[in-house]
Amino acid sequence: MPSKTPPSPPYDLAIAGGGLAGGLVALALARLRPELTIALIEAETHFGGNHIWSFFDTDVAAEHRWLVDPLISRHWDSYDVHFPKYSRKLSNGYNSIESKNLDRELRKRFPADALKTGQKVTRTEPGRVHLADGTKVVARAVLDVRGGGDISALETGWQKFCGQMLRLKEPHGLERPIIMDATVEQIDGYRFVYCLPFSDTDIFVEDTYYADKAALDSAASHSRIAEYISSRGWTIESIMSEEKGQLPVIYGGDFEAFWKDSQGVEARAGARAALIQPITSYSLPMAVRTAFLIAEMPEITQNTLDTMLRDLAKDHWKKGKFYRLLCAFLFLGAEPEKRYKTLQHSYAKSEPLLARFYAGNSTLMDKIRLLSGKPPISVSRAIWLLLKF
Repeated sequence: MPSKTPPSPPYDLAIAGGGLAGGLVALALARLRPELTIALIEAETHFGGNHIWSFFDTDVAAEHRWLVDPLISRHWDSYDVHFPKYSRKLSNGYNSIESKNLDRELRKRFPADALKTGQKVTRTEPGRVHLADGTKVVARAVLDVRGGGDISALETGWQKFCGQMLRLKEPHGLERPIIMDATVEQIDGYRFVYCLPFSDTDIFVEDTYYADKAALDSAASHSRIAEYISSRGWTIESIMSEEKGQLPVIYGGDFEAFWKDSQGVEARAGARAALIQPITSYSLPMAVRTAFLIAEMPEITQNTLDTMLRDLAKDHWKKGKFYRLLCAFLFLGAEPEKRYKTLQHSYAKSEPLLARFYAGNSTLMDKIRLLSGKPPISVSRAIWLLLKF
């Protein structure tokens, strides 16, 4: 466990942002670099916010699983998808993490003076994190993993969602998650319902959209969740929690301008560095990889951290070109009410191909197969997008 007696400067590393990316970095360092003193700074009163993060078994390397396994609330050995043309069971294991588990593990592994909640960060600079109350956290190195940042240089659609953890009056009968149920009415772009059965009667149901605009009508989504529950013959006993969010789905833009526009230290990770899965905006696989890269650095200084993370973000952007093309097919190639056909087309491919796709490890043959067959958009638009990207 990190020392309770900080040296001067007070901390070896100050992490601005106590969400998933920042929390995983802290947990990896606690295990692999216990000699370092860490400050983890979060604007809310608890770490991780109010979220459920999920990932496939193939998203995280076996040697890295020890970092996330204590956080997992539920594991399933398979999942379902439903589209107008077909339904399918896929055998890739699926895991969900509740944010309360991240908060629990951080408080278990760090002393109280390392965990700074309820303290909003206004600015980061080498060696200092500035807080809204005027105080500063001083450290040898600063890492900025606050969500968001200036994305005006990027071309994006939006994945937006409202979810509710529900307790039903009777068992729902689901044996595994429904990752996408796109048989629902298509509204505001590609719409699907996402279901995670945490127990026989507890189920998380999320109304999700791949839309052009970020505006989210929570009341309408809650009403549509109630309609979906009713259509399944289920009855709600209580709503235990709710969450919502709007995530950018990046299909183009100027990476250099994006990086320059983000103020503060160069050492950035998570969404602030665009270290997300381009199609799904999932952040966990890259957050795990980033945590290990930082923890395994021979020496953590501001300069080494800045250089490593900027190079990582640039490399991730370069490798994501194909996935951004697929996003462009979705947002620029298809009419909003027909966007589901793009996912319906992709999910008909082989299970190993889909596993590599979500892990961001698609082979050349995978890419050819994903683009093969009758395109789910017009040929003229497909050719235009291929030439553009």
